[in-house]
Amino acid sequence: MKVILREDVEELGEAGQVVEVKSGYGRNYLFPRNLAIPATKANLRAIDEVTKQKELRQRKLRREAEIVKEKIEKLSVSTEVLVGEEDKLFGSVTSADIARLLEEEGVIVDKRAILLDEPIKVLGVYTVPVKVEKDITADLKVWVVKKS
Repeated sequence: MKVILREDVEELGEAGQVVEVKSGYGRNYLFPRNLAIPATKANLRAIDEVTKQKELRQRKLRREAEIVKEKIEKLSVSTEVLVGEEDKLFGSVTSADIARLLEEEGVIVDKRAILLDEPIKVLGVYTVPVKVEKDITADLKVWVVKKS
């Protein structure tokens, strides 16, 4: 049985794709959960229009993500931290701190999009990757300096 996927289904395909499935799987799982529709001629024509609209939205999102990436890469944020002996930080600089610094510069980014392996615990200059979109990552320069 051929079906058109309405949503991404893991291990099967992406939304808008025509796939071949067993008839029981289609009738008992995909159709009741509104994950797919039968692949009739009328549905194929309708899904083509939906696919075109989806591509336009994705291109627009990608353009906006590229603009945000350029904006982030032009920025250089710095944070002043308290340090003890031998320039060791009290606490650390986390992805939430970096998100707050970016927000102060006018760029709103979720803290989970900041790909910081571990919190920063030493003074210095760091290049931190920020995931803007699914496959678009910007590099942000973060200065961690001593509070005077």
